[in-house]
Amino acid sequence: MSTQTASQGKVHPFQVTHGLVFAIALPMTLAYLTTPLLGIVDTAVVGQLGDAALLGGLAAGAIVFDVVFASFSFLRSGTTGLVSQAFGREDTREEQAIFWRAFLIAIVSGLALLVAGPLVVAGGVWFIAAEPRVSEALSAYVYIRLISAPFALVNYAILGYVLGRGEGGLGLLLQLILNLCNIGLSIFLGLWLGWGLEGVAWGTVGGEALAMVIGLTFVIRRFRRMPPMRRGAVTDMAAHRAMFVLNRDIMIRSFVLLAAFALLARQGAQMGTLTLAANAVLMNFFLLAGYLLDGFATAAEQIAGRAVGARYRPAFDRAVKLTAIWGFGFSGLIAILILAFGSHLVALVTTAPDVRAEAMRYLPWAALTAVAGVLAFQMDGIFIGATWSRDMRNMMLLSFALYLAAIFTLGPAFGNHGLWAALHVFLLARGISLLAILPLRAARTFPT
Repeated sequence: MSTQTASQGKVHPFQVTHGLVFAIALPMTLAYLTTPLLGIVDTAVVGQLGDAALLGGLAAGAIVFDVVFASFSFLRSGTTGLVSQAFGREDTREEQAIFWRAFLIAIVSGLALLVAGPLVVAGGVWFIAAEPRVSEALSAYVYIRLISAPFALVNYAILGYVLGRGEGGLGLLLQLILNLCNIGLSIFLGLWLGWGLEGVAWGTVGGEALAMVIGLTFVIRRFRRMPPMRRGAVTDMAAHRAMFVLNRDIMIRSFVLLAAFALLARQGAQMGTLTLAANAVLMNFFLLAGYLLDGFATAAEQIAGRAVGARYRPAFDRAVKLTAIWGFGFSGLIAILILAFGSHLVALVTTAPDVRAEAMRYLPWAALTAVAGVLAFQMDGIFIGATWSRDMRNMMLLSFALYLAAIFTLGPAFGNHGLWAALHVFLLARGISLLAILPLRAARTFPT
């Protein structure tokens, strides 16, 4: 009998405190906030070249990679959920096996992206449909950055493993190494050596590779101090099938989420360039709120998964309660700050007077997305940690159907106000639908 099987029926009690929540949430919030900083620096480096086509190619290339890498975000979240459950069972052998399975998927997927490079570039050029010089810059950037795909996906698996053990401080350190190396190399190669856009792309490749080497060194050294895995654990087909189902559901959820935001932008564009620009400005506030709330979602993910693995219902209930309290508290604070300082924030993003005025008309909608979306963020974390991925996928599809109904009825009736109202419907539906089925799923997972 394997260690995993032997430990599944045993309860491993642990305490869930405010300190435990913050030990994960706070460092990961800081880590997530370094991501937009990287985009700002890359834009600033290319912006120094004084060529709008290069800047457009960078922006378009970033969109391509947002879509590509979002498709593989399951390597982070899925690994976190599975490792947190093994951690709750105190099954270090299975923790190792989960990581190496994710590592194997990351390498194979990364190499597949490299081989599919021409298709990725062609798809990006077709989708963006920009002028020839922008398309040329996009192609050069994407071809180089694709070299980083195996490294980037392995880094997802490493971060997933670290967060699955609740080591938020280490997660922050790894993300800082990744993003600071990326920033430093982009500045050095792009400006100092004069490689321009290609230098920024190579900087990303170098940052991802260096971060992977450092992360793998840490993980392997830790594994050497642990009992060895059982023979055949990494290639266990039943475990791979379970991981595939989990990852498939998370991938579907990610695609639907991207589709929802893309549809909002498209419908805004139908109302004119001014509306499109104003919504683009305001979506920055929603994304910023998302980065701030992601830390608590990660805490919910790890602690809920650990409680499921430990078969300890009190810890699970406490995790739901505390992450909800702090999530709603922070979302309310974010909303107040955006409402209070929104005009200054809008002025930082755009200098165009008409865009500023238009954005201020809809600022309250953007500010309140933090409150409307906090339950969706938290519930996603709970359901991913507990590996209830099918329910999460189904409720996302249900919420998207409600969103479609709302956007195509409220939009024509109330204009851009209707579009923002539809986004709120989508966010609220995601959180409330998952909350509604939470008691049933918890009762089945923790039988009395």
